[in-house]
Amino acid sequence: MLSMKGKRKFTVVIERDEDNFYVATVPGLPGCHTQAKNLDTLMRRVRQAVELCLDTENGNASRSTELVGVQQISV
Repeated sequence: MLSMKGKRKFTVVIERDEDNFYVATVPGLPGCHTQAKNLDTLMRRVRQAVELCLDTENGNASRSTELVGVQQISV
């Protein structure tokens, strides 16, 4: 588990799929995603997923990015 001193921030993108599951993706950690039926469970699971991804990558996230915004368009 990450210590308080070593805390890092990650952007989490949350969407809802066609089965009404919430799906969380962490763009800064390729392949890091999870899903749940409610947001409380989703946030617990995404924290666990991030910790696992960091352990697997020896704490090295891909290049740092900053969320600028999210837009929806109709086509």
